[in-house]
Amino acid sequence: MTLQRSGHAYRQGLIAGVVLLCLGPAGARAQSAAGREVTVTAAFDVANAYLLRGINQDDTGVIMWPAADFGLVVTAGGQGGTGRMTVNLGTWNSLHTGAAGLDGLGKLWYQSDFYATFGIGVGGGLKVGAGYVARTSPNNAFPTMMELAFTVGAPAHWVAPYALVAVELQGQLDGGRNKGQYLEIGARPTFGQGVTVAVPARVGLSLGDYYEGLRGDDRFGFFSVGGVATLPLAGRGAPARWNVHGGAEYIWLGDRNQLVLGKQRQVVVSGGLGFTY
Repeated sequence: MTLQRSGHAYRQGLIAGVVLLCLGPAGARAQSAAGREVTVTAAFDVANAYLLRGINQDDTGVIMWPAADFGLVVTAGGQGGTGRMTVNLGTWNSLHTGAAGLDGLGKLWYQSDFYATFGIGVGGGLKVGAGYVARTSPNNAFPTMMELAFTVGAPAHWVAPYALVAVELQGQLDGGRNKGQYLEIGARPTFGQGVTVAVPARVGLSLGDYYEGLRGDDRFGFFSVGGVATLPLAGRGAPARWNVHGGAEYIWLGDRNQLVLGKQRQVVVSGGLGFTY
């Protein structure tokens, strides 16, 4: 899983995104003493708004997203990635100067996520995975939420399609009565050598009680499409690589999420600095 969230919180909880793809972080890899591949990925992004799976968290002040991920390739696998096993541990955080942070609650640190994921290649470029995420709020803006997620995708393909199903174990993202189940389908086509441009698109749907509103469960949560440009700051041969990245995401909301935000559309602009080793 990559930690660049330019254009929106791509792996919100991935994440976002696609956060639980369980497919290992992008970037340079260092060989451990046991011959296994190890990755360390970090990023710091700044954005104008934060919507988590279409549900508005804050669109005031300055929003900052520091993140870090440790990945381990347990088994390299065979042809086509069959049997390739990866484990990732990481954290993603959201710091707010506006209504959800300093201006409203008097504390900057709005959200802190911890996740653990496992992925395995099943052949034909496909990978499946499972993961756990705990979303906590250091400034007590919301109670702790926990979920399990299951994914399938083809990360090596230039289109990088994926599907994710998440099941709430504790707490509800929508603040409703019932724990929900969520489906996300998306892709991240990427173009270019060196400087790359990605065009991520995704749709978020309720499989049951995920977007609870005044008229019951709203099946359609959101659709988004964006663009992210990434400029590497060191060559491919370097053991550690830095990059700068920035982009924008256009989000179209379902009825329930539109009511919460107060409008049907939101454009999230973000950019930041990334590091891989």
